[in-house]
Amino acid sequence: MIAKIKQIICISLVLFTFSAQAQKLVLAAERTDIYLHHLQNKKVGVVGNQTSMITNTHLVDSLISLGIDLVKVFSPEHGFRGKEDAGAIIEDGIDSKTGIPIFSLHGKNKKPQAEQLQGIDVLVFDIQDVGVRFYTYISTLHYVMEAAAEFGIPVLILDRPNPNGHFVDGPILDTAFQSFVGMHTIPIAHGMTIGEYAKMINGEDWITTKCELIVIEMENYTHNTNYDLPIKPSPNLPNARSVNLYPSLCLFEGTNISIGRGTDFPFQHFGAPYLKSNYSFMPKSGEGSRNPKLENIECFGTDLRFQDNYLTTINLNWIIETYKQCSEKEKFFNSYFDTLAGNDKLKKQIIAGKTAREIKTSWKEGLEEFKKVRGKYLIY
Repeated sequence: MIAKIKQIICISLVLFTFSAQAQKLVLAAERTDIYLHHLQNKKVGVVGNQTSMITNTHLVDSLISLGIDLVKVFSPEHGFRGKEDAGAIIEDGIDSKTGIPIFSLHGKNKKPQAEQLQGIDVLVFDIQDVGVRFYTYISTLHYVMEAAAEFGIPVLILDRPNPNGHFVDGPILDTAFQSFVGMHTIPIAHGMTIGEYAKMINGEDWITTKCELIVIEMENYTHNTNYDLPIKPSPNLPNARSVNLYPSLCLFEGTNISIGRGTDFPFQHFGAPYLKSNYSFMPKSGEGSRNPKLENIECFGTDLRFQDNYLTTINLNWIIETYKQCSEKEKFFNSYFDTLAGNDKLKKQIIAGKTAREIKTSWKEGLEEFKKVRGKYLIY
């Protein structure tokens, strides 16, 4: 009897292990057997940064070790190593490890230039995104696809999870407010992976000439997969909490409120000198935030590091309540707010005293239309 029980336990453990392995998320970058033939005997360019990893090996190093002729690297905002400030102008350079030239797509140009693409047969795009309109990696994706299409260069996307892929929310961009932090008619949180988004750029004719696109899919991923980023995608998004709060808190960048740049907990708390609270923090200059808002000034506000709920929608109550507390209301918003919001309506709604529910009701029609369009390009 004991032997029989042991046998049952052993079989159960094997089945459990097999099931767990079967459901393990496999990133596209890890599936070299699926995409390597697209790169062999070709001169390859990589669009990547510090997140372009295959376990503990950078994609650049992996491709070189596999005999791929990698000739150029292109890097987005924050640079190839992901340490530069938001909005910082980044110069071209040379990768110290491989000697490969690195061209910045957040410096003299945001779109790859003809001379930079010369000699490239295929471009590999592998960057961890966070699924938010004003997070500029999707704008870099747009320009890479546009330039590649103009010169007949295929773009191979190595897909990665969207940590905010479980929800779609926010106002749809008004084209009058297009910018590098909002290029397309999408909501703030679009709920798509970078591969799905690339398909939308092509399918919705957001670039004049369609790009030859190859999307390498992940295995065992859904939009509800809980994915904690192993590497921070930019200096001020250090953990899952900040990534989840980012779609809501980034709107504060268009106000006189600090969201904690220059502290150990960016995008996990917010505050200003005039807010009434027992909680406070003081922004300081440092790597990834050289001149933070309200530098060396004590800010009182709200600590979100330990909140229980995981956001499945954009929280507008925080910005509405802080606006109400501001005695000099004409100084609350700055000119950047409408750019982030993607319209001039949200600011007017907050000033008019609209509730979060009333504001979100005004988004409903646009979101429903977007979801129909989005549905055409979903892979997972």
